[in-house]
Amino acid sequence: MKVLETFSLNGKVALVTGGAGLYGRQIVDALAEAGAKVFVAARSRAALEEFAASRRERGSDVEALTFDQGDEKSILALRDELLGRVEKLDVLVNNAVLRSMKEGYKSAAESFAQSMQVNATGLFIITRAFGDKMAEQKSGSIINIGSIQGVCGEDASLYVGTDMIHGSPDYYFHKGGVTNFSRFIASYYGASQVRCNCVIAGGFSNNQPEPFLSRYKERTFLGRMADDEDLKGLMVYLASDASRYMTGANIALDGGYTAK
Repeated sequence: MKVLETFSLNGKVALVTGGAGLYGRQIVDALAEAGAKVFVAARSRAALEEFAASRRERGSDVEALTFDQGDEKSILALRDELLGRVEKLDVLVNNAVLRSMKEGYKSAAESFAQSMQVNATGLFIITRAFGDKMAEQKSGSIINIGSIQGVCGEDASLYVGTDMIHGSPDYYFHKGGVTNFSRFIASYYGASQVRCNCVIAGGFSNNQPEPFLSRYKERTFLGRMADDEDLKGLMVYLASDASRYMTGANIALDGGYTAK
């Protein structure tokens, strides 16, 4: 097989959680454009159905499913529904995230607990639910979407002069946890030829205020924010056989932000 052929996802099935958001849309597009059948799952069925339909109009094989990552029964129902429709699952992308601490560090303690239920406990449950299936089939790639906020401290100077909420402790907590959780999963399923890697993402343009944008760009080596194409190549690589000997890795995709 020639090297470019190893990046193909033809014949593979992928599940992307939180697939209609900032990262999710380009993750779904990347996997589908590389040939995979992609299921996208989140709580809002109407928005997902609209998104999936728009991708099918482009010729991509994308279907919408509904689940609540804060509810174990919902996660297991998603597993049973999906695996009742396909023979195997080749790729799981854990991208869903709940941002419940709307007032940052001043938020109520209950909002921190709610965040952990979805972003920590829910992540564990869905990874185990589908990881065990991958282990049975002796193949699979699990890709966790992390964040630069899981590997470095906050730079409060970025937010000066804006009304942006910063300092959400839950996000730093669970995104820090997912980096080492990914190593654990890689170790646990490795003998079954199931791989797990984590993408340390950061700096994606999302209509932030100009003061934030100009300061942030100066912090990166590339001098810019990431766009709606920058995540796609890495996702295809990690999902495909091109990365078949890579597991347990935490890979920064941040324009060099965390390398300074």
